[in-house]
Amino acid sequence: MVKCNTMQEVREEIDRIDRDLVKLLAERQGYIEQAGVIKGERSAVRDEARIEDVVQKVLAQADKAGLARSIAEPLWRLLIEKSIEHEFTVFDEKNPKAANG
Repeated sequence: MVKCNTMQEVREEIDRIDRDLVKLLAERQGYIEQAGVIKGERSAVRDEARIEDVVQKVLAQADKAGLARSIAEPLWRLLIEKSIEHEFTVFDEKNPKAANG
């Protein structure tokens, strides 16, 4: 982390991190889209055990990195929920009969 002396410097660093986060989230979205294509059943899109596994892994990484759990957990749970919604969309576009039936 860079030591900042002005609010302008702080904002520039936050903007830089946000740009990096957007790139990483776009990459993550690409894998979500692949999952939506690969999964054979609509019921496989939402996997509660996987959700909890991801959250626990993230919390372990957050602890190591010094990221507050009060930020990490709700942020990742929202990210996961939005990812699942997107995966359902991808799955339904690929499998219109499954979406309607």
